[in-house]
Amino acid sequence: MKAILIEKALTSVDQMTVHTVPDPVLKKGEILVDVKAAGLNFFDILQVQEKYQIKPPYPYIPGAEFAGIITGLHPETKSAFKVGDRVFGSTQGCYAEKICCNPKSLLPIPANLSFEQAAGLFITYPTSYVALAVRAQLKAGEWCLVHAAAGGVGIVAVQIARALGAKVIATAGSPEKLQIALANGADHAVNYRDKDWAAQVLKITGGKGADVIYDPVGLINDSLRCAAWCARVLVVGFAAGTIEKIPANRILLKNISVVGVHWGAYAKYDPVTMERVWTELLQLFAEGKLVPVVYEKVYQGLDAVKTGLNDLSSRKTYGKAVVSIGGVASPSSKL
Repeated sequence: MKAILIEKALTSVDQMTVHTVPDPVLKKGEILVDVKAAGLNFFDILQVQEKYQIKPPYPYIPGAEFAGIITGLHPETKSAFKVGDRVFGSTQGCYAEKICCNPKSLLPIPANLSFEQAAGLFITYPTSYVALAVRAQLKAGEWCLVHAAAGGVGIVAVQIARALGAKVIATAGSPEKLQIALANGADHAVNYRDKDWAAQVLKITGGKGADVIYDPVGLINDSLRCAAWCARVLVVGFAAGTIEKIPANRILLKNISVVGVHWGAYAKYDPVTMERVWTELLQLFAEGKLVPVVYEKVYQGLDAVKTGLNDLSSRKTYGKAVVSIGGVASPSSKL
C-alpha cells in the first residue's frame, strides 16, 4: 500500500514523502479499514518534527483522524462492526491507504455525512461539545464568545453553541473568516485584531459581557474585560503560541470560573461522559442540527498532505482541512 513514512525527524513537512510499504497485518482484537479520507491537524506538523508529546518509534506513519470502510476483522475480534461498514475514528498512522485499529476507536458514520465530512469529526466535535455542554453548562439564551471561530474547533463551537440555544459572538482575524463564522451560525462577529474588540463585545451584550468564553487561542486576559458576572472561561488551547499568566484578582472580582478542557483524558478518567457525548453528537448529526464544515479545497492524494499541512499552518484554511485518500469524493459529499 501507499503511505507517508517518517524515518527521522523532519525540519519541514515539505520533506514528507510517500512510500510503498507492506499492508498492515491484523492482530487479535483489531479491524482493518480502507482509508477514504483523513483529517489534517496542526499537531501532525509538530509530531514529524519531534516537537509533540506523542513520539512514535521510527519508522512510523503520521496522521491521527480518518474515515473509511471496514474491509476485514481478525477472527478473534469481537465487535458489532462488520465488513462494509462506513466508520470514522482516530489512531496513529492515518496517512495511509489502509490501517488496523481497535474497534473502540471507531464510530459509525451518520448516513447523511460523506467520508470527507466524517474524517475530521473525532477530535474537534467532542472537544467543543464537552467544553460547552459539560464543562461550561452553556444554557439557552446565554452569550457565548467563541475565539478563532472559523478554525477547526472554533467553527464547531459556534455550531454547538447555536444548537444549545445560546447567542453567539464570533471572533476571527479577517473579514473573510468573520463571514464564514456568520454563515455557520454566529449572531455577531468581531475582529480580534481591533484594539477595542473587547469593548465591542460589551456593546453587543448591552454591557453585560459574555457568559461563556471559548478560547483555543490564548486570549483569556483580554477576554476577562468582556466577561459577565459568574462567567465560565474555557481554556481549550494555545494556538497563539503563548501560555498566559492570568491575574487571579480579576477572576475573583467577577466571580469567574476558569475551566480546563482536555477531551483526550476522558477515556481514562470519565468514559461514561465520553459515551454520553458521542451519543448526543451522533444524534445531532443525524438530525442535521450539526453539519461538519470542510475547507473548500479537499486535498487529493497522499502527496497533497504536505500542501494541506502548510496551508493549515499558514492559516489559509477554515473549518476542517481534509485529504481524500481513497479516490474521488463520495456522492453524498456536500462540498
